[in-house]
Amino acid sequence: MSWMRRVGATVGGLIVVAMAGGATVYGMSERKLSARYTVTPESPAVMPADAAVLSRGEHVVTAIAKCVDCHASDLGGAPVIDAPPIGHVEATNLTTGKGGVLTAYDDAALERAIRHGIAADGRSLLVMPSAEYNNLADDDLAALIAYLRTRAPVDRSHAAPTLGPVLRALWVAGKVAPVPAEVIAHDVPHMRIAPRGNSVAHGEYLAKNGCAGCHGNGFSGGAIPGAPPDWMPAANITPAGIGHYSLADFARLMREGKRPDGSAVDTLMPIKATRLMSDDEIASVFAFLRTVPAKPFGKR
Repeated sequence: MSWMRRVGATVGGLIVVAMAGGATVYGMSERKLSARYTVTPESPAVMPADAAVLSRGEHVVTAIAKCVDCHASDLGGAPVIDAPPIGHVEATNLTTGKGGVLTAYDDAALERAIRHGIAADGRSLLVMPSAEYNNLADDDLAALIAYLRTRAPVDRSHAAPTLGPVLRALWVAGKVAPVPAEVIAHDVPHMRIAPRGNSVAHGEYLAKNGCAGCHGNGFSGGAIPGAPPDWMPAANITPAGIGHYSLADFARLMREGKRPDGSAVDTLMPIKATRLMSDDEIASVFAFLRTVPAKPFGKR
């Protein structure tokens, strides 16, 4: 056999192997996407739509859970991932307008979507930070839902999500988790009343609901779970990473997106949301982060 035939046979064999591997990855990921989940929600109490509740709900949406970071300031949704090898995913329109989903979800279904990452049809939502929102207290979740019910309708339709071969392969390999429902402990009881004031407990609550999704449960940063591999890694916000920060430094970071040396943090940091946090909230998060174990970057 000539060298050209040998090369052709080798390349042909590699193509067959690649096709077989690709088919396996596609089949496994499709089975995961088609899985149905059954969760009995705790059904947080319906909150009266008074000014105080709606104000709290708006604060949860914008500053704590940071829903607007993906769903847009009008909650009409926007693209989250748009890279063909990775996929195309758009955040849902959370209003009652054309293309919106709010009318298809009662309060219990919204609880399943927000805390458990489960859509109305029982399948998992995609790239929804429900593993983080599973920590929301009942009163904050109820206020969030009450606020959503009052928002103006937005007419905006979104394309069905698609997952590209790179994201599917990383998912099957266990490197990313784009489907939250398969990784959430659905039977964990939830806090009834969220902490308030300037305290470590309040800071822990806020950090679990607003920081852990990117910085990890150990807050040491690294690759953002479920994110495309070309996204910048999250920073280490344990004492090993920001132990030299003062409260004033941390407040500047949260409000201006600037480090102590004046350099700007990556644009993935949701400064538009964190700058809306109160002084007590920022101080509480800072106090909590000083109590977490110092870890090397990315050591989760």
